[in-house]
Amino acid sequence: MINRSTSTWFVSAVLLLVAAAGFVWANAASDEHAARPAMGPPDIYQAAAAAKNLTTLTKALDAAGLTLTIKGPGPFTVLAPTDEAFRKLPPGTLDSLLRPENRKQLAEILTYHVLPGKVMSDKIRRLRMADSIQGTTLLFRTVNGKVYVDGAEVVAVDIPASNGVIHVIDRVILPKNLVDVAEVSGQFRTLLTAAKAAGLLDVLKAPDERLTLFAPTDEAFAMLPPGTVEELLKPESKNRLANILKYHIVPGRNLLKAGKITPMAGPPLEVVEEEGVFTVNGANVLLENIKATNGMVHVIDRVLIPPTDAPAADANKQAMLLIEKAIERGVPAFNMGDPGTCAAIYEAAARSLLAAHADALDDSSRIRLNQALDQAKDEHNMRTRAWTLRHALDDVHRWLERGRVK
Repeated sequence: MINRSTSTWFVSAVLLLVAAAGFVWANAASDEHAARPAMGPPDIYQAAAAAKNLTTLTKALDAAGLTLTIKGPGPFTVLAPTDEAFRKLPPGTLDSLLRPENRKQLAEILTYHVLPGKVMSDKIRRLRMADSIQGTTLLFRTVNGKVYVDGAEVVAVDIPASNGVIHVIDRVILPKNLVDVAEVSGQFRTLLTAAKAAGLLDVLKAPDERLTLFAPTDEAFAMLPPGTVEELLKPESKNRLANILKYHIVPGRNLLKAGKITPMAGPPLEVVEEEGVFTVNGANVLLENIKATNGMVHVIDRVLIPPTDAPAADANKQAMLLIEKAIERGVPAFNMGDPGTCAAIYEAAARSLLAAHADALDDSSRIRLNQALDQAKDEHNMRTRAWTLRHALDDVHRWLERGRVK
């Protein structure tokens, strides 16, 4: 039988043991927690490895020896092709790239999918171009709310990582040569057609070349006088077309800067910079320093006509001068209340253009002037007659100016 004092002692001992056990357990738990660091967000490689549709990308990163690079501090922005994107490559391409002997080529392709810095989707939507860590330039565009990079659609955005961000794309993109840049951009169809007709496509594709291309847009070619492009694309105009295009090509990979540079054909081009805006021979540079594998592209808003095309250039200038002088004489007469004299001046200018400056006029210009002369002949209101002829002269002047050499 246990007496009361013995019972009290026993309960106290038990409580003491429980407290001691609790202290030991709490410290053990604390030590275990201290030994296991808090888990942070995954790095880019880990995030890609955890995604169900990016397994081929991580496999390729391993094969290219880029695992440690992409796990590095960065930050990086990775445009990650899906497994389906890799399957879209021509049969056998992926297997070939994964071989050890093609490791360098695979690394070139994969680093082309990586931008330096952390570029979130809101900025991606505003980008027109960005240099990859591979060294050449990616082209971006947004169409109907969808973002495309080198023609691949961005299908998922802003996947977070501790060292950057991932955007998922639906195609594998490849570094571009000068011709590829023009094709991917979608605004140089006329230039590519002209380069093919002039026999210069292979020159612009050559991997061992280093060239700078001042690339006129389709709109720039459309600004030439009507019929000019069609005339240049004829087989008999091949040499002339080649000389015009060579006037847009400069040997070497030239970042845009003010000064004179010598093209493949023709005299030096003059690049001017005013408040950060560049022009080349008077043409505005719309986009500069697009880096290709074999050179550089600068986008311009006008076709450059070399002075070696002098007969046409001189004829243009003389015809424009005739129109300008006629307007200079006709406007004061019209404003002083003598529209008949004004109309006579404009009619004389139109007839002179058709007779003495035919070399400067294309078919559309000749048709426009003849129609105006016929309408004016039957018009008894002198004000209307003057304006009919003036509008025609303005149209022809504008067409001539678009092909003018500055």
